[in-house]
Amino acid sequence: MVGRARGDRITIAGQAYEMGQHGFARTSTFALVRSDAASCTWRLEASEAARRHYPFAFRLDVTYRIDGATLHMEAEVTNAGAVVMPASFGFHPALRWPLPYGKPRAEHEIVFERAEPAPIRRPVEGLLSAVQFPTPVRDRHLLLDDGLFEDGALIFDTLASRSLVYGEAIRVAFPRMPHLGIWTKPGAGYVCIEPWQGYASPEGFDGDFADKPGMVSVAPAATEIFAMSISVER
Repeated sequence: MVGRARGDRITIAGQAYEMGQHGFARTSTFALVRSDAASCTWRLEASEAARRHYPFAFRLDVTYRIDGATLHMEAEVTNAGAVVMPASFGFHPALRWPLPYGKPRAEHEIVFERAEPAPIRRPVEGLLSAVQFPTPVRDRHLLLDDGLFEDGALIFDTLASRSLVYGEAIRVAFPRMPHLGIWTKPGAGYVCIEPWQGYASPEGFDGDFADKPGMVSVAPAATEIFAMSISVER
């Protein structure tokens, strides 16, 4: 799960389950499935502990692969059960800010693939704000400044782009991820560029987990793939 659910609980078929911010996979131990000089795959499967939060039979394989100057990251979520399974997934890479290429921190920017005129959202106690905020993107450019993040992440829940360039040298591509979070702690030496499928529960949402905005429905025996890449272009 991306973000937070109201009261740190989700409801599935009328039953409440505890679910912390960003779900349970982030704090779970994955088993190494395979590795070589340029890649590795890690697996998390349904267990008694997982079922206390998420009562589905699942398999989550996460693969990291280096190809030249590109790091590929792919998550495969497989429904190993007999009922439709709601799921979402988000990446959380942190990139140095400033980058080690000579430009000062104040001159770093993100350039989106497409214009992003839609309003953005903000987190409110971890939930998605009901209020929309004017986009800080101008002519596809987002000039990074610590002041942008004093109220938390920039949440693009209506996103046109599927790639962007950070600091003129780093391309982040996420062709199958429809949402995006950009975040840092003001003054920290990094910026997080986070492709998401899904986002925090909207303020006031208290419905079934499957109806939470941004979720995908994985059919029995089906696999949903979430992927992104980070490339160095200089």
